Amino acid sequence: MGAVAEQEMKTTRVEAPLLLRKAAVLGAGTMGSRIAAHLANVGVNVLLLDLPGSEGGRNVVADKALEALKKSKAAAFYTPSAAMRIQTGNFEDDLAQLAECDWIVEAVTENLEIKQQLLARVAPHVQPHAFLTTNTSGIPVGSIASVLSPELRRRWFGTHFFNPPRYMRLVEVVPGPDTDPAAMAALSAFLDQNLGKEVVRARDTPNFIANRIGIFFILETLRVMREEDLNVEEIDALTGTAIGLPRTGTFRLADMVGLDILAYVARNFAQARTDAGGQAALPPFLETMLERKWLGDKTGGGFYKKERSADGKEERFVLDLKTLEYQPTSKPKFPALDMAKNVESLPERLRILLSGDQKKDKAARFHWKLLTRLWNYSADCLPEIADSAASIDAAMRAGYNWQLGPFEMWDAAGVAETVARVQAADEPISPVVEAMLAGGAKTWYADNGTAYYDLATRRYQTVARPAGIAHIATFRASNGVVRANPGASLIDIGDGVGCIELHSTKSTIGDDIMRLITKTLEPSSEFVRDFRAFVISSDAENFSVGANLMQLLLAAQEGEWEDIDLTVRTFQRMTQSIKFCPRPVVVAPYALCLGGATEISLHGARRQAHAELYMGLVETGVGLIPGGGGTKEFALKATDEAIHAFGDASRVAISTEIVDTMKQAFETIAMAKVSTSAAEARSLNLLTEEDGITLNRERLLLEAKNATLALADAGYLPPVMRSEIPAAGESVRATLRLGAYLMQQSGYASEHDVKVAGHVAHILCGGRVAPGTRVSEQYYLDLEREAFLSLCGERKTQERIAYTLSNGKPLRN
Repeated sequence: MGAVAEQEMKTTRVEAPLLLRKAAVLGAGTMGSRIAAHLANVGVNVLLLDLPGSEGGRNVVADKALEALKKSKAAAFYTPSAAMRIQTGNFEDDLAQLAECDWIVEAVTENLEIKQQLLARVAPHVQPHAFLTTNTSGIPVGSIASVLSPELRRRWFGTHFFNPPRYMRLVEVVPGPDTDPAAMAALSAFLDQNLGKEVVRARDTPNFIANRIGIFFILETLRVMREEDLNVEEIDALTGTAIGLPRTGTFRLADMVGLDILAYVARNFAQARTDAGGQAALPPFLETMLERKWLGDKTGGGFYKKERSADGKEERFVLDLKTLEYQPTSKPKFPALDMAKNVESLPERLRILLSGDQKKDKAARFHWKLLTRLWNYSADCLPEIADSAASIDAAMRAGYNWQLGPFEMWDAAGVAETVARVQAADEPISPVVEAMLAGGAKTWYADNGTAYYDLATRRYQTVARPAGIAHIATFRASNGVVRANPGASLIDIGDGVGCIELHSTKSTIGDDIMRLITKTLEPSSEFVRDFRAFVISSDAENFSVGANLMQLLLAAQEGEWEDIDLTVRTFQRMTQSIKFCPRPVVVAPYALCLGGATEISLHGARRQAHAELYMGLVETGVGLIPGGGGTKEFALKATDEAIHAFGDASRVAISTEIVDTMKQAFETIAMAKVSTSAAEARSLNLLTEEDGITLNRERLLLEAKNATLALADAGYLPPVMRSEIPAAGESVRATLRLGAYLMQQSGYASEHDVKVAGHVAHILCGGRVAPGTRVSEQYYLDLEREAFLSLCGERKTQERIAYTLSNGKPLRN
């Protein structure tokens, strides 16, 4: 068992981080206001200050920023109510309020003189316990602090967020020459545990780590693009998911970030890279775009733009960098790229792409030039910008959403092999990697990535991980697999907890996942005897996108109704095994958790959700209803809420409360609502107040483990199948169906939408029964199954499923 795995197994509980009650953000620009929003998301009261206004009130600058936050896409707040935690003000009237703040973040314009002048005014109001940090992306942290007293300089350091702060995981923490390590460690723990950030310590060098490497990569991409005569769309295809980078590629990402921001950081980079000559200069086309204010999404056009044609359709155009004119988009063709995309493993894809014939294959030449230059530059930056290769890789994964950092990529491609090829071509190699190879080390990492090559000691050192961070893969490697099939595995994650890991292709739920969950959790299972508790989660990008629709569509088109009936029964049996398991089952959803995945989650004893949770029962979008117990669970929730509000179970079916709670349940399912956060999932009744929310995705597994152990330690008893549930009945059913009909009359719903919604209302209300008729959970499940089968036979449902599978979007027919 590796040392890291042992640490992860033993450190399942971590100390609570710093209690931070109120913060101030100085500067209400894009970054400052969004930092304030994310602090408000996690319950911190925030004072947002900027320059005083001459018209529209003294706080007009900060007020406008707050209003923009409320309307921003993607959403800056977890829920709209979080905005109430932000108080606006200005630098002249409100500096005295800084005495109430535990953390003050400077985020004004990137100008050394302006920052120093503001800090000199701020300093008298900073309490001795408070942290004072800067969000600068390029100005040396130490130089900004020269106006501060020695006492304040001890609590002064850089906290460089990436935009948008809610969604981007990286915060580079940059000490000044006088920073107290304990102060930096305390705030780093808060950033990690309370704000959900990957905290990477950087050195006080221009652009720190991620932008230093990232901007080099972008500028080098432009350089190789010109060498190989490639266009914008070709570059975006070559620098996207095929090599483990975001699907936006280079230019679409630049449009999202803003070309002005990109240019600013690039100029900082050019100043830092004094040996690069013209290689670090902005290309002429980018300078022209800046002059014309073609800054990307914020100005309506950059490398790409959208326009509406005469018939109202939205068309997308791309910039020709030679003529600087827009032209219609087209899909680039690279046979080698198409072949590599079919390979699941990124290391294998990289090896395939780099092994292409460079004399014949332009894509192979592009990748070889770009990646070898990236690797050499990254090695040259050690140890100037970071303590280790592991820090650089972590910064690029979290700050630029790379799947692998540059040194991890290099290991995947083979360090010795690529160095030999570069040397054979008489190209330069970084002295850092030459020294590593000469010393006998062949890779940047060892022991399955848990140790990195340390330049100072010339030995492999353990990659430091904060307590409480773990991945299923580590336990899989250390403890092995208890049982598995192609879709799921049961892993022992220590302390008597078994983790059911979902790992099917694209996280879809098929027969294999249903079988493994059911056989693991049903009362007679040997695993129920062997384990005290269970967690259901995954290491994949998304928890699950739901059931396997392709399998369902093929069965429906072939008229295999008995097979579909069996599949629905099997799915229901799986969710019932979760709910009635004698051991507590905590489901740990994150990212996309749709359809059948939400039904899995609803049946857990508890849920421990990641804050960024996009969860919903979306079946109506493809012309179906939640048939795995999801509609049933909403019927039970609505009934129980009405009983609690009305106070009389015997007469609840004729109360106004049952109408209100059923309406909410009906709207959530019939409108296929998806939460924009875990906090919003609570308001949709997809999560409860008892369910936990984890801010840091890396901590989700162990926090879910802690939650299920807490249930086990408290003497967990599973629920029993209910049989005396007062159905809402025909009158409420008619009310819900009328609501759907009125939406159709108003143009908000199609005829098929109304038909599907009618099935939802039918199930929620217990069918055509008198109000208060006592029914069972199994009765609701039978109604679900009947409705699901009926809708599968509808031509319009099959059209919706086929369209969604082809286009990834719902069809309104």
